[in-house]
Amino acid sequence: MLIRRSSGFSLIELMVAVTVLAILTAVALPNFTSWIRNARARTVADALQSGMRLAQAEAQRRTHTVVFFLTNNTTCNDTAVANANGTQWQVRVVPDALLTEDNTAGFVKTVRCGVLTDVSAGVTLTGVAAVCFGGDGRQTTVTDPTGIGVNCTAAARVYDISPPSGSDSRPLRMTVSLAGSIRMCDPGKSSTSPDGCR
Repeated sequence: MLIRRSSGFSLIELMVAVTVLAILTAVALPNFTSWIRNARARTVADALQSGMRLAQAEAQRRTHTVVFFLTNNTTCNDTAVANANGTQWQVRVVPDALLTEDNTAGFVKTVRCGVLTDVSAGVTLTGVAAVCFGGDGRQTTVTDPTGIGVNCTAAARVYDISPPSGSDSRPLRMTVSLAGSIRMCDPGKSSTSPDGCR
């Protein structure tokens, strides 16, 4: 006589599997939420650092003064003004009054624009509205470059990027030295740590 075995899962096996899945989800969810908050801050910090390095590279490539500034203008044009709490960034070439080609009507000043906080809701960015780089890649002082409404003053600059509040949030800091060194660091780590702030 042949005995037939049933195939598939029993109701008990299915309930055990669902219970284990629910427990694993409950344990992982707080870590996943924390990871998302910190990833948002990292996204803003990376965008800020990339824009700043682009401005510095453009200044060296063109041997011209170039300004990096934060703005709320969503269109990439020459009419944007600086805003320290801006959600966008812009890189512009500062015309040299001594060069004839810089003073023509068709001189294009805006090099590139970018977004800081489109996918990073709740991230706070604090720092100066504008930084100017000279043709040697170092910071330089310029009065109201390209009419953005603020002055560039050569000084060590600090930008603090804070994720949305949470007990396990990890803020980041970006520093720009007078010599033009652009560095991202973690203010929560020791200054002797490779990625700690000095």
